[in-house]
This record gives sequence, structure tokens and C-alpha cells, in this order.
Amino acid sequence: MADERQGLRASIAALVERITALKPVRVWQQFSEKNGPLLAGGLSYQALFAVFAAVWVGFAAGGLLLRGNTELSDAFFALLATSVPGLIAWNGAEGIIRPEQLLELQVLGITGIIAAGALAFTAIGLLSSTRDAVRSIFDLPGQRLNVVLLKLKDAGLALAFGLALLVSAALSVFSTQALDTLLGWLGVHGGSTVASVVGTSVGLAIMLMLDTAVLAGMYRVLSGLTIPLRRLVAGSLFGAIGLGVLKVLGTVLLGGASRNPLLASFAILIGLLIWFNLVFLVTLVTASWIAVGMADDGIAADPVVARERREAARLEEERIAAKLEADLRARDEAERASGNWLSRLLGRRAGGAR
Repeated sequence: MADERQGLRASIAALVERITALKPVRVWQQFSEKNGPLLAGGLSYQALFAVFAAVWVGFAAGGLLLRGNTELSDAFFALLATSVPGLIAWNGAEGIIRPEQLLELQVLGITGIIAAGALAFTAIGLLSSTRDAVRSIFDLPGQRLNVVLLKLKDAGLALAFGLALLVSAALSVFSTQALDTLLGWLGVHGGSTVASVVGTSVGLAIMLMLDTAVLAGMYRVLSGLTIPLRRLVAGSLFGAIGLGVLKVLGTVLLGGASRNPLLASFAILIGLLIWFNLVFLVTLVTASWIAVGMADDGIAADPVVARERREAARLEEERIAAKLEADLRARDEAERASGNWLSRLLGRRAGGAR
């Protein structure tokens, strides 16, 4: 009976060991140990304010391009509504911001410039927090760069992200027009099921490429990590697929907030918080996936920090060895002193006896 219990315990222990050795389990452990859920929650709260700032500044500064092109503006609003459900009131869906409000924004006068600067600072702050969160998942300290240079870097990346959205909207317009032309050549009606499926697939593909590029830029450029291209593309694509699933199921995922009568008065804001939390959970879990894979292969995400840690470990080993050697030397000296004292004592006793 005792042997059976011991065998059962050994089997359970072996099963637990095999499960904990699986990469998905180790990825989640890494994510949890580095306070991933807490970081995602903090980023989602900050994103709630930053996204309004980014949208306001973006449209106030460059909305003239969209105001002059209806197709481009419609594609951009559709992309924004898909990327952040509940932000833009679009195609019958509820939203906090109406498109016509954005198209009327302008930066005029000192007051407008100051407001735009303050809002831009809020939006850029989200990028700084995201960088620190990603580096924390990789078990790295904050990036060591001049504060001014970091802010300039974040401002440039924020501008690049806005341009990426605009380019993605332009690609959506171009692909839609090209698709309609191609289907017309093939004799397929634009309102048919085939056209709808193909159009949706093309839109999802564009969104997938955009998300992959944004995540890759976030891990490599924003966070300043050295990630091999193969791992960067594979990991970013993995995260982009997760974000794509969130966007497809966005209405279902956020529906609970609007159905709760206690939250009905501010359901959209609650929905945005939930949405951003899910987005950053996927983003940081993807970072953990890349970090675990690189650690398995012995690849340092920040060679400078890795070199400093190796040097610190070497110095610590030398300090411990020196201390051990000093302790041994002190013990030997104490033993010799004790032996000499005992020898002198025995010698005096022997002389007295004679």
C-alpha cells in the first residue's frame, strides 16, 4: 500500500513537472511573476486618457487631409472604430466621439497650441509607460537614454503610428477599389456574398499587417530590445492574431458592460477600459512569449545589461572567494596562535615540574 502511494505521488510529481515545463505555462508564469496583470491594468487606465489626447491632437493638426477626402476619412473612421470599439460612433454603433466633431477640430491661437502640447504629452506618456512595462516583462531595467531623447523618440513613434493608421486607411480604400474592379472583370456583383467575404478578408489582412508592424515596432524600437528578426516577426504575428480575435469579437466582449444596469450611464467608458486592458494583456503576454523563447536559447534582449550583469556576478564571485580566503586565513592564524599559546603553557608546566 505504501509503495502504491509513493508511486502515485511520483506520477503526479512527474505530471506536474511536465506541465510546468511547457512553454505556454512558463510564459504565463513569467508574465505573472513580472506583475503583467497589474502592468496591463495601469496601461489601460492611462490609455483611456491618452487615446482621446492622441485623436484630438491628430485631427486638430492634420485633419485637413481627411476633411478633403470622403472615402479616406470613412476608411480611417472605420479602422479607428475597429481598433478601439466604443471610441467613434460609426455605422450605427455607439461611441463617445462623433466623426463630425473630429473633422471640425483646428489648432488656432495660443490656447489651442498649449492644449495640443499638453494632450500630446499625455499621449506620449503612454508610450513611455508601455516601454517600461515591456522591458519589465523581459526582466530589464528602464532604457538608459537621455530623457529629452526618449521623449523625442516617443514623439516620433507616436507620429509614425498615426501615419501608419492613415496609410492603412489609404490601403483599405485602394484595395477596395481594386477589388471592386477585379470582381467587375470577373462578373461578380459588388453586393454579392463572394464580394463581401473577399472584402472582409482583405480588410482583416490589412489589419493583421498593421498590428504586426505596430507590435514589432513596440518591442524592437520603442522598448530598445535586441530581438532576432525571425523571433520578432513570429512573436509580433502571434500577438497580432490575438488582437485580431479581440477586434472580431469586440462587440461580444464588451457587451456585458452595456447590459449591466448599474453601469449603463457610463457603459462606453467601462467598455473602453475593458478593451484596453485586454489589448495590453495580449501585448504583454506576447512580450513574455518572446522573452521566454529568447531565454531558452540564451539570447540577451539587451546585450549591455546582460554584460553588466555578468560583470556584477563575476565581481560578486570574486568578493565571496576573497572573503572565504580571508576567513580561512584568519582561522589558520587563530589556530596557530592558539597552538603557540598551548605550547608555551605546556612548556612552562614542564619546566616547573623539573
